[in-house]
Amino acid sequence: MRLLSPRLMAQIVKELLSVLRDPKSRFVLIVPPLVQLFVFSFAATLDVRNVDIAIYDRDAGNWSHELVGRIGAAQFVHRLLPVQSPAEIKRMIEQREVIAVINIPEYFSRDIDAGRIGKAQVILDGRRANAGQVVLGYLNSIASRLSAELTAGPRLTNESAVVNHWFNPNLIYRWFIVPSIGGILVTFITLLVTALSIARERELGTFDQLLVSPCTPIEIIVSKMAPALLINTVLGLFMVAAGIFLFGIPFTGNFVLLLISMVLFIISLVGIGLMISAVCSTQQQAILGTFAIGVPAVLMSGFATPVENMPTVLQWLAQAIPLKHYLIILQGSFLKALPPSEVFANAWPMAVIAMITLSAATLFVRGKLQ
Repeated sequence: MRLLSPRLMAQIVKELLSVLRDPKSRFVLIVPPLVQLFVFSFAATLDVRNVDIAIYDRDAGNWSHELVGRIGAAQFVHRLLPVQSPAEIKRMIEQREVIAVINIPEYFSRDIDAGRIGKAQVILDGRRANAGQVVLGYLNSIASRLSAELTAGPRLTNESAVVNHWFNPNLIYRWFIVPSIGGILVTFITLLVTALSIARERELGTFDQLLVSPCTPIEIIVSKMAPALLINTVLGLFMVAAGIFLFGIPFTGNFVLLLISMVLFIISLVGIGLMISAVCSTQQQAILGTFAIGVPAVLMSGFATPVENMPTVLQWLAQAIPLKHYLIILQGSFLKALPPSEVFANAWPMAVIAMITLSAATLFVRGKLQ
């Protein structure tokens, strides 16, 4: 009952009003997340479109013409640029005129007609490593489809494979990116709201009133936590609803388990944000502290690169990042119908992180109040 005392309720109402009454704070909480959700959902993609590819065709045979024709008709290709010499290949790559060069040797069609494997060289621009690997995958897919059609005659490869993509059959990249962006935006807004709370008190000169108030450090922590928890839970639910109703992403998981995981995720971030706020003297320092914590957390969460590809030390460190566990639950709830056991396996680390960060934040605030 102590947590529901009148003075605690007064502190919570004061914190809510300090955030919602300020036009700048309302703008930061509403407009940027919505704009970023819609912009990043279309801009943040690993799909490659409208690329230029150079063709160095020394064969000029039937099969080289067939291969070049199919590559030119692919949707991801903007232009096919013929080249006549290795020096021209080097120049086009160095000047970033093309992302890839296909070098077709003079014996390409002859090998295929003789029943051997036709081999062509693909030269990629290593400065655009991710896009280059995606283009290479597209080119391999074109060659595989052509090979599969040569069932009774010569082949480009020894065998073809049928690939099925579970949970996202059409490889719609937005189905992956929208839930992830929702989690990332909730991360930054939660950290920002809580990191600014005590720093704002210092700048406005009201922090001294906390020193003489009868509120305990725990009550101050709860009063700072409640607005961030309420606001960001609403924001997180809106992100989920936008993914379902605006972007048409199928939601196959358990909504109640997702909501519980979302609350644990936000609470764990609140503790981190309050620690940032307790050690910062100004709101500018709090904003810088938010990005100093938030950006590495996003990079190590598994959003862009798998955690398993990181060094062992960073894999251990990633286990202490709430976003890493929340993204697994969020993505799995949308596409995979993540079973309750898997949800729990990623929820309990967030609960542990929340207890540790809130305990540390209480010590930090108590130290500032003494």
